[in-house]
Amino acid sequence: MQCKAVLTDGRGKVFVDIVEIDPPQADEVLVQMRAAGVCHTDHKYMFRDIPRILGHEGAGIVVDVGPGVTHVKPGDRVLLNWATNCGECFQCQRGNHSLCESRRHPPLHRTRYKGTGIERAFFLGAMCSHTVVAKQAVNKLEVDISFPAACIVGCAVMTGYGSVVNAAKVQPGSSVVVIGAGGVGLNIIQAARVAGAARVIAVDINGHKLELAQQFGATDVVLAARNDRGLLQAAEQIKAMTAGRGADYAFEATSVPALGAAPLAMVRNAGVAVQASGIEEEITINMRLFEWDKVYINPRYGMCRPSVDVPQILDLYVQGMLKLEELVTRTYPLDDASQAIDDMLAGVNAKGVLVIA
Repeated sequence: MQCKAVLTDGRGKVFVDIVEIDPPQADEVLVQMRAAGVCHTDHKYMFRDIPRILGHEGAGIVVDVGPGVTHVKPGDRVLLNWATNCGECFQCQRGNHSLCESRRHPPLHRTRYKGTGIERAFFLGAMCSHTVVAKQAVNKLEVDISFPAACIVGCAVMTGYGSVVNAAKVQPGSSVVVIGAGGVGLNIIQAARVAGAARVIAVDINGHKLELAQQFGATDVVLAARNDRGLLQAAEQIKAMTAGRGADYAFEATSVPALGAAPLAMVRNAGVAVQASGIEEEITINMRLFEWDKVYINPRYGMCRPSVDVPQILDLYVQGMLKLEELVTRTYPLDDASQAIDDMLAGVNAKGVLVIA
């Protein structure tokens, strides 16, 4: 079938065109996409030299299923996740679903652009009118939630929530610093609040984002200077706010390579620093920042276990403990994907979402 999709040439260009996809085969699901979140990773993929269909935060309606799919049926409302674990490999057997060594996905040649197979970002390619994905990517929606709010659970919410709950294991009464109050950072903030943190300090260079941080649960904010290298001056402010020691936990959520070591400067001795934004570039770290007994974690996808974490997140949403609808501050038609990405880079939205008719 022919589908409208947002594509990149891998050299900086984003455009909308028609792709062709094959029907679902065994253990696969065809989903009509209704919403797709816009993420910094989409921007990164624009410059990785490989043509792709963009999008890895998605929600929609099941159209068809292949043999072996029993947990959803045509007509079901679903959200997508990208931890499509096999359940059998070394990592899966140890519960590390996001680190699966044999992720399930349809082969490249079954999605084509101008007759040639094309990759789907994270094997999802959610910025498309339809997508065929592995059954493990599909979580049934059984709560009353809009498609735009549901789609962002698939990455921004999961990454932020999981980084707090699964990776750092934030304890009640603790102090937490969150560097970057964007899509992931806001979810770290509200997950820390849910975990019982007594103090949640948001750090950003954008005053508007700090206002959003307070709406999502930050108890304090620090407006950092743009020329504060490594946020070392901000770190001194954090220490002054935490009895001179530093916070118990600090999370980096900016996706800025130069800030990869920043959480280490903001935690106390024996504190936990978490790099949650997916920085993959080579960086230089002053090893004195590890002094003393500090732990630095770089979790993938918040150490997500979709079958466990997605229901927990949606239950917290139903209870009013997690804000999801409020995260979506603007929606765009599929044809305006380029504008949505520009607005994300400018820090205009908490989360921008493409609505797919």
